Amino acid sequence: MLLADANSPVWSWNLIADFQQMWAFPFMVNAFRAGAITAVVSAVVGWFVVLRRQTFAAHTVSAVAFPGAAGAVLLGVSAVYGYFALCVAAALVIAALRGSGDHEDSALTGTVQAFLLASGFLFIALYKGLLEGPQTILFGTFLGITSTQVTVLASVGTGVLAVLALIGRPLLFASVDPQVAAGRGVPVRALSLLFLALLGAATAEASQITGTLLVFALMVIPAATAQTLTARPGLSLALAVLLAFAATWLGLTAAYYWPYPLGFFVTSFAFAGYVIARGGHALYAIRGRIRPSLPATEVTA
Repeated sequence: MLLADANSPVWSWNLIADFQQMWAFPFMVNAFRAGAITAVVSAVVGWFVVLRRQTFAAHTVSAVAFPGAAGAVLLGVSAVYGYFALCVAAALVIAALRGSGDHEDSALTGTVQAFLLASGFLFIALYKGLLEGPQTILFGTFLGITSTQVTVLASVGTGVLAVLALIGRPLLFASVDPQVAAGRGVPVRALSLLFLALLGAATAEASQITGTLLVFALMVIPAATAQTLTARPGLSLALAVLLAFAATWLGLTAAYYWPYPLGFFVTSFAFAGYVIARGGHALYAIRGRIRPSLPATEVTA
């Protein structure tokens, strides 16, 4: 079901009236609240993911939410437990087996991802009851989210952000130069383990609403765009949050007024921002290399 199926609305370009129309429905109010929470948490965690060059690990953790949810349903429990259990467990396994290097082990991460994805499809094949199917788990939906779910998302997101605030400075140091950080007494290994656990928790809480594909899009694209625009950590982090928030709310608005999937809109808006940022960065670099030549009289002088 698409958001636009709810009421065949028409975009009027009167922003106040349009938002009043959308927010007249409780499910849309909850959708925007959940989207805001998901965007902020994903952007902050994703900023460190991109900085630490662990995007493949993040993709693996988001992908294993699928077998986690499928396995939980097979066991007869809520999919929420499967999201948290397998996302956090996969993150901890990757952290424990990576070794002491600062960058991800692609072979190990890919092996974990392939096995767990195959397990997810096995769980679906074994399940004999009514299952919504892999599409909902992979691509998610904002429809039907309750106020209780918004509260759970906010609680988990607040916890993740609070821990990141406590370890932010040493984590930044360890992410930029792990060898020097270790020499200065920073517990690089412990920080890496803790960060991947936070990544698993953030992915699990967002996957309940957005699905695994959209989580990865929100976690990587806004952060990559922000780090393309500026190298200043504070400004870059703020930009990542702003871009993720904008992409999510614009995607929700577009999906309400047009009959196309929410995941397509959110990912497209985020990707458009990245393309614009990369194009602007390339033009700026070209202009910096092409300088006007001095007149011959000034050169000879």
